[in-house]
Formats: sequence, C-alpha cells, structure tokens
Amino acid sequence: MAADSDPESEVFEITDFTTASEWERFVSRLEEVLNDWKLIGSRAGSSTPQKGEFTSGSWGETSQDIQFADFKFYISHHFLKQECEQDDGKEQLEDDAFPVAMQDLLCMNNDFPPRAHCLVRWFGIREFVVISPGTNCEAITSESKCNLLLSSISISLANSGSQVPVFVQIQQKWRRVYAGECQGPGVRTDYEMVHLRKVPSQYNHLSGLLDVFKSKIGCTLSPLPPINISIRFTYILQDWQQHSWPQQPPDFDTLLGGEVGGVEFGKLPFGACEEPIGELHLAATWPHLTEGIVVDNDVYSDLDPLQAPHWSVRIRSAENPQCLLGDLLTEFFKLCCRKESTEEVLGRGLADEEGKENSDISSALSKLTEPTATVPISKLSVSSMVHSARKHIRRHRRVDESPLNADVLNSILLYLFPDAAVEKSPENRKNKTNAPSGCGGDEQNKNADCPSLRPRVQNLSLQLKSAPSSSLTYRLALCACLVNYNHGGLRAVAHLWQEFVLELRYRWENNHFIYGLPAGPPDLRCCLLHQKLQMLNCCIERKRAREETRKVLEGSRERRLPPPEPTAAREVSPGKSWDSWSDSEEEFFECLSDQGDMEAEKDGSKSRAEGRLHPFNNTTLLRCAEPLYVPVTQEPAPMTEDLLEEQSEVLAKLGTSAEGSHLRARMQSACLLSDMESFKAANPGCVLEDFVRWYSPRDYVEEELVDETGNRAVKGELSPRMKIPGNMWVEAWETARVTPARRQRRLFDDTKEAEKVLHYLAVQKPADLTRHLLPCILHAAILKLKEEESIEDLPSVRKTIQQATGQASKLLHPLNHDYKKLEDFINQLMLMETAITRARSLKAKFASCEGGKEEDAEELEKFVSSLLEEPEVVVMGGGQGPAGSIIHRLFVNAQRLADFTSDEAALLPPLDDDLCRDQKPTGGSHKVADFPSPAGREILLRTCVPRPAPYSKALPQRLFCVLMKEEFRLAGAFSSDTSFF
Repeated sequence: MAADSDPESEVFEITDFTTASEWERFVSRLEEVLNDWKLIGSRAGSSTPQKGEFTSGSWGETSQDIQFADFKFYISHHFLKQECEQDDGKEQLEDDAFPVAMQDLLCMNNDFPPRAHCLVRWFGIREFVVISPGTNCEAITSESKCNLLLSSISISLANSGSQVPVFVQIQQKWRRVYAGECQGPGVRTDYEMVHLRKVPSQYNHLSGLLDVFKSKIGCTLSPLPPINISIRFTYILQDWQQHSWPQQPPDFDTLLGGEVGGVEFGKLPFGACEEPIGELHLAATWPHLTEGIVVDNDVYSDLDPLQAPHWSVRIRSAENPQCLLGDLLTEFFKLCCRKESTEEVLGRGLADEEGKENSDISSALSKLTEPTATVPISKLSVSSMVHSARKHIRRHRRVDESPLNADVLNSILLYLFPDAAVEKSPENRKNKTNAPSGCGGDEQNKNADCPSLRPRVQNLSLQLKSAPSSSLTYRLALCACLVNYNHGGLRAVAHLWQEFVLELRYRWENNHFIYGLPAGPPDLRCCLLHQKLQMLNCCIERKRAREETRKVLEGSRERRLPPPEPTAAREVSPGKSWDSWSDSEEEFFECLSDQGDMEAEKDGSKSRAEGRLHPFNNTTLLRCAEPLYVPVTQEPAPMTEDLLEEQSEVLAKLGTSAEGSHLRARMQSACLLSDMESFKAANPGCVLEDFVRWYSPRDYVEEELVDETGNRAVKGELSPRMKIPGNMWVEAWETARVTPARRQRRLFDDTKEAEKVLHYLAVQKPADLTRHLLPCILHAAILKLKEEESIEDLPSVRKTIQQATGQASKLLHPLNHDYKKLEDFINQLMLMETAITRARSLKAKFASCEGGKEEDAEELEKFVSSLLEEPEVVVMGGGQGPAGSIIHRLFVNAQRLADFTSDEAALLPPLDDDLCRDQKPTGGSHKVADFPSPAGREILLRTCVPRPAPYSKALPQRLFCVLMKEEFRLAGAFSSDTSFF
C-alpha cells in the first residue's frame, strides 16, 4: 500500500517495440518482392540441365527498385526460361531435397559457357536474384554495410522459405564482386569471392589453388574425397601478317577499273581495307581430371594445348574496320549537311567577263520582246546564250580550278548518256532523236535475260521510293557518290551537277530524248528527282509531236493554198515567227485527225465535224440520227509529286465558302471543258446528254417504258447529281465553244513546264542533290549487299538485309526524311558489310589446301559457317583435325613473327601443314615455340564433403578460379549443414 501511495510510482514510460525500423521495412519489402515473383517455397525436383543449355537456352529477367531508407537498390531476377517452364508442373518428391542451385554446383554439362551472366559462369546456377546499388548510388565498400545486407537476405530467405540464391553486389561495379546466400532444408550455401589485381605467385598454378580449396572446405576426413578438376586455357591470336587477305586495298589514283573496290563508274566498291577479324580465341579444355592425373606447379606443367581433348574457338571482330561501301555512304551522307550553293562552291569566275555575259543575255531577252526581230530568233534564244556562257566558262576556267578533269568528266557523261557516243552525223542524229525513250543499258538487257530478276529489282525501287536500277537517276546517284569519294568531294559533285543540268538543257533545246528514262508521265512511286527528269522527257515528247504536226500542217497549206501576199494581213504580228509563238500564252494544241476539216470557216460557224477518231459503240445522237463519234482530245497535263501537293494546298486555301467551292470547281474543270469543246466539234448538234453518255455513262440513267399501244421504248435522263442547281457540268457545257483539240489552248504548256524543271534543277545545291539521290544510293547499297551475301551464303545477314529493307521503306517514303534515323540505318548497312567481309576472310583462312580430302573441305566449310553464327564453336578432332591443324599453323606463324624483327619476319616463308605436324613439341621446353602464354586460365574445382563437422551431411563444394595477366578471381560456393554442426 505504501508503494501504491508513492507519487513517483505513478510516472512511467511506455516503449513501443512494434514500430518498424528502416532495416525491418527493407527485409519486409524484400520478402514481398520474392513473394510477388513466386520465388517462395521449395524449388527441388528439377531435372539436370542438358549439355550446352545455358548457352542455347533463353534467359529471362524481371526487375524493380527497392529502398533501404533513402538508399535505392535495383533488384533483378534472372532465370533460364525452359527450366522454369519444366518446373511448374512437377511435384516435389522429397521435402528435404537439396535446393536446385546446390545440385547444380556439381553438374558438369555447362562448364565454361561462352555466353552467359558472370554468376552463371562462376557458380553454375540457372536461377538467381541480384541486389545492386541503384543508378547514381555509391558502391557498397563498407564491411558493416555488406554484412547488414547479407543479414537481411538471410532473414528474408528464412521467412519466405525461398530456395533461390540471392546475391548483393559490393565494391565498385567494374570489379563484379558479389556475395550471396542460398538456403534449403537444413543446408545453406555461402557464395564468396576474392578479386585481386595481380596473381599471387603461390597460387599461379593448379597445386596452389588445390591447397586453397582444401583449406577452405576444412575437411578432416582421411582419405579426402576426390576433387574433380576442369581446366580451360585461352590463347589469343592477333597477328595475321603471314596470311593472305583475299582483297587488296584499291588504288585510288587510277581513273577507271583496276583492283577490287576500284572506282569504276556504275559499280559500288565493297569490302574491307583492313583485316576485319581482330582476334581469334582458342580455348583448350581438359574437362574431367582428378588430382594426381595432371601436374601443374611452379616448376613444371604438362598441360599442353595440343594434347587437350577439347578445343573450341571464337572470333572477335575488329572495332570499326574500314570498309569501302560504308565509307562511301558515310562521306556521301555528310553532304546533306552542307550549305553551299553550286555557285559558291565553283566560284563566279572573272567579274568583268561575267558582266559581259550577263549583258549579252540581257540584250538577247530585250530583243526577244521587240516588235521586229532583225536577226533569227534561234540566235537570240535563252538556250543559245546559255551555251555560249557554257563555252565561256570552260574557256576561262583554268585547268587546276576544275574539280573534274576532262577525261573523268567525259567518262561520266558517256556513262550517263551512252547515246551521245553515236557519231554526230545528220543521219545518226536523226535516228537518235527518233529513238523511243526507254531505260536501255546493259543492266536492262541483263534483266531481260532473267525475267525472274526484273520484278524483284523493280519492286525494291518502288519499295524504297528510289528509281529503277537501269534509269538515269540511279546511274547519276552512283556517279555522284563515286565522284564525291574519289574525285574531289563537294566541288566535284557540284561540277558534275552543273554539267548534267547543261546537258539536259541542250537536249531540251535540240529535241533529244533523255536516255534512260521510261516513257510516260512521272511515276509518283519514284523519288522526286526521277519525276522531274520524266517530266522534262514528257515536255520534249510533246514539243517534238507539236513540231511534227506543225510541219504537216504547213505542208498541207502549201499544197492547198496560194502563197500569201507580202503585204496581206496575217494572223501573226510582224516580226514574230512561228518559233516565237511557241512560247506565248496563246499557243494552241495541235494534232492530226483522220476526219474533219483542217481549216475553220471565216464566219466562225461549224457546219462540218472536226477532230473525230471513231464511232462510239454504234450510238447515235439524241436529237439527230448522226452517229456519236469519239473526239480527239488533249492528254491531261502530267504532274510531279511536289506540284500535286502545291495544287492541293492552293485548293485547300480556297475554303469551304460557296465562292471558294465554285472557284475550286472551275480550276479542276479545265480538262473537262477541253473535252467538251472537242466533243462539240466532233459531233455537231449534240447536247449535254450525249456528252455524258460517252464521258460518264453512270450519270445517264436509262429506263424502259411501255406506252398506251403496248410498244416498249427506252427513255433516258441525267442522274440526280447532274440536275443539282449550279452543277459545274451544266455550266461548263454552256460556256464550251465548238473548238477541236488542235485549236484549243494547250492544257500542258511543255515550254513553260520544261523551263520550270530546268530552273528547279539549276538552283539545287549539292546538299539538295544528295537528299534527292539518297534513296537511290541506299537502293544500290542494298542491292550490292544482296549480291555479295548471295556469294557467301550467310542466312543471318540475309535476314538482316530483309529487315533493313523494310526499315528503309518507312524512312524513305516521307518527303522530309529523318536524317538521324537514316544515319543509324547507314551504320546498319556498314555492320552487314563487315559481317560479309568477316565471312570472306574466315573462308580464305580456313580454305582447304589443294589435294585435300573432300570430307575435310566439307568440315571446314561447316566450321566457318558455325563460327559466324555461334558464339563459340567446337573444333572437331581438336588440334589433330583439319580446322585444328590450320589454327595450329596460324599460331606457329604468329610465334615465329614475334621472335624476329619486322624485316626479318617478312623474309620468313610461311609454314605448311606438314612442317607444322613434324615440328610438334615433345617436351615442356619446346611448348612456347607453338603457342604463346595463355591469356587466361580458368580452373574449376568440385567435390562433395561434409561441413562443418565430420558427421554433417556430405554437401557439394565448388571453387572457380580465374587467372589473367591483370586479374585474379576466386569465386567459391561452400555448403554447410545447419542441422548437424
């Protein structure tokens, strides 16, 4: 009672031990992650992994972030997918079975996997969890922090019952140091690691490492259970000087032809200028040894690579080897970023001479507009002034100022325009100008011999929005690319473009078709430059047809009409010839008709039909019994892609108002109005219904009726849309005059359009030209890759080319290209070229000798193919097989070179196969002669002993040792019995 009355006894403190600390929250969070990933419970009962499954199988990974207070961690789960799928439906056979990771410690089916996570290689596990510091977080270098994390892992594994090993990454990331733990029923495996810069001398051999392993497991049994040993030595070959390289670097000083990868126009160079194989790694493996079978200590070692029962090889490519096609594309692509115009690149020349030329052109233009011409119009045309300026430029440009010399330029122009090689006699010139326009050329003839090739080539050009591989545009792209790479860069490209445009103008002025372009209107599926050239060809075709028609008309007039009086009034104003009217806005379209009169009556009435082609399906006019004739009409004006887009923008800007819609309809009805006028001229007395029956049959609805007397009659009328008030067809019909096509104003003004095209081409900068030709050059590069791949037969490269083609199609179709993605695409093409040259190099090195067995040749071919596709390839027969003999010879040659100076080594003859076999080392003192010191040694020690006490369970123990020049690593997995210790 006294105690109860004590006032001090009423004051007490309550400590809440249920409040979770940051460490407890981290442990709880770790358990939640293991539960979410379904890694809790027993994982026993899995089947043993198949041989090589760690490399051939598919690995999966899931990850997320967790926190310890304010420190972020990155936790990831790595697992072999096939094994996980097999485990799902299996029943657990034994409750106290060892965890899967512990069983895998003794499995020998996947020692030294060539491609796997480092923990898989060091500990042989197929499923594990890694906890590493998050991005921008400091490394865990403190021993106390490391122990805290390992304690957290141990508690989480115990609480969740997970049997998956969990690792934490400690020290700096580049060191790849991990510590971890795996728990099972009554057992635990601790994963420990040692990492040093230098190899301690006492552990630089198998004997010392065995001592480390025995001391670590601390087994007191006598005799000690046998230790299984696996050894792998890796030898690196870097020197290929004694081996012939199948492609010589090109001679860039030659003009045409020459060595492989030369500068012949029309052919892209291909191949590497240096050895694309950087290193060859030979792994000599002794897979199953026991202590006492092999001796390896600080005094003597009988680990001879030639006697190793297992050889495997991998190759490492040289970093960014110089390849001809890749360099060509890269240098050409760089021009896209240049800002200079052609004039700025080539220079203006002498100022006074330039002013004189400008005055000549100005006077010519002024004389063209004078009422009376005192000299022939042909002498005052813009074309003649351009040609005189061209001669002036060539005359005053010094030889050293011309980026392209005359021989190179003539060779290029003859390649682009092979029809120019025809002797320029009047007969040959006439035959040349009358020749139909087409894609001719050697490649076209070649494709004609192989019909199956033509659709694929054409389809690829359309897929890439390029141009046909036999077209002028395609050849121009090849020339521009080669000129840029071999003959002067930007200035040479500008010079070539200037000459190309002048040649086009010459052909336009002289009515010569542009060689290498398909006939017809511009193909909107091709690149814009190809469309422009096709448009110019269309203009030449229309111009020639018009002039031929004019000659026929003038000849007809001379035969039928008396010669006009000199003083008589004429339709053409004095001082203007017919040539001058050809450029005026009032020019008429002229064509020949088999029927109709050639001359209009003076009063303008049209009593006779004009411009007929043929009757239309035995149809008669509605208001008279005359047959309905199909009229001669003008062809619609061809348009290029940019003109169509420009027209669409203009029409869209007219808006949706009634006035805008009316104006839009009138702009779009120019061709309709022309056809109506031609129809009226060919069918006097016709009505709108007659025109609709021919032009748009669906808008004329016919209905069969029965009158009062029972007779059947067909009645027709215009469709409802034709009867809408304000219909443009009705309005156009009322305003249409009776005018045949030969007297109408031209729908397509070829003179105006040709000058627009020539001006468009003339103002293009070299960078603009590069952008136009980029689809064609990428098209050519893909074709070159396909051609070279077909020779080497590389399935992986073939698949990559197909994928790249689809990617290029998406990149090249928009008018505005994404040049960053195009640059990445060019890098992909360079990787494909490197892969092909790598295959070529390997085939040359592992080619069978003359007189060899056919079986050996097939085995070598299969070996090279596997070496290109797989990360590591087994050498059949080891050092005694055909591939092993070649590898041995390569190492011997490299060792001989290493013992001499460069001058002395150049005089050494390469060793042949027989000599190599005769000089096999027989003792330890001669081993260095054939192979260098191993670049890396890996030793794997395994056993099964009771730990920590002699009466504990016998558990698997494993130690993986890595010995390199500047690295020493021990990765040990040591199991303990937690029930009987």
